[in-house]
Amino acid sequence: MSKGILLVNLGSPDSTAVPDVRKYLREFLMDGRVLDAPWPIRFCVVHFTILPSRPKESAHAYEKIWTPRGSPLVVTSRNVQKKLQALVNIPVELAMRYQNPSIESAIRKLNDAKIDNVFLIPLFPHYAMSSYESAVVRVQEVAAQIVPRMKITVQPPYYDAPDYIEALVACSQKDLQGNYDHLLFSFHGIPERHLRKSDPTHCHCLASENCCEVPSLAHATCYRAQCFKTVSAFVAKANVPKTKYSVSFQSRLGKDPWLKPYTDYELAELPRRGVKKLLVICPTFVSDCLETLEEIGIRGKETFIGAGGTDYAQISCLNEHPLWISALKKMAKPFLS
Repeated sequence: MSKGILLVNLGSPDSTAVPDVRKYLREFLMDGRVLDAPWPIRFCVVHFTILPSRPKESAHAYEKIWTPRGSPLVVTSRNVQKKLQALVNIPVELAMRYQNPSIESAIRKLNDAKIDNVFLIPLFPHYAMSSYESAVVRVQEVAAQIVPRMKITVQPPYYDAPDYIEALVACSQKDLQGNYDHLLFSFHGIPERHLRKSDPTHCHCLASENCCEVPSLAHATCYRAQCFKTVSAFVAKANVPKTKYSVSFQSRLGKDPWLKPYTDYELAELPRRGVKKLLVICPTFVSDCLETLEEIGIRGKETFIGAGGTDYAQISCLNEHPLWISALKKMAKPFLS
């Protein structure tokens, strides 16, 4: 069988124009693993509650971070694809779960290159039904429709893999060597019900305060537990004292309870606890994007400084760091052999 690699990231609008942003949000929010209500309810919520106003707001936010070459997430992902391609002797394709470059186009390119054995690397370190699971399932669906004979091998979540942690620490080293009071790990939030839905035991996740510390089969698909394991591995590798870091969750949508504590609340509260110099790192994201550059880098800073903080820095994502490219290559090594 001829082999190839497929990288899949979340995606972005094609431009900052409101129609393009609306198209992106519609596809994203109509995914039943993102908004997991029954289709008729999801349709009504998306089309009658969210889409009338959100695209204009989001377009304004995207304008603040857009580059001359387009979406930071897509531009960075393309560069990662090229750099990984330079290190391996099989084709490497890139797709976005939503919008372009599409999964369909990537599968067709691999098929045109006579590739029938694909190693899929979701660019999501942690398991969540709304990101990792959605990407994997969609690639499998598209491949089955277009090239039924194509075999898809999936990279498991790598939230505490040594190479991923080493790259994450290396990206943070310069900031960590500075004078800071506190390091905030801000992970993308998910609804609490998503944890329960992903729990194969149906009785572990969020059943107790310390559920993530109690060994369970649920941890294989528990986003929250995996986030905490990333933090534990990171602080051990970087020698961050227990008193100098905490964890929060950002980007919630709607009124249902999401994972807590909420990042925006923490950014307003930390100065009241004596934190004046803050570092924020977002390990959920391997590429800087709207959620890191605008939500954390711009609005987050305004919240923290407005609450009495004096120094604020958002640590860059892995982006194109050489150790991250190396980590991707090492993920593929067993597949290549």
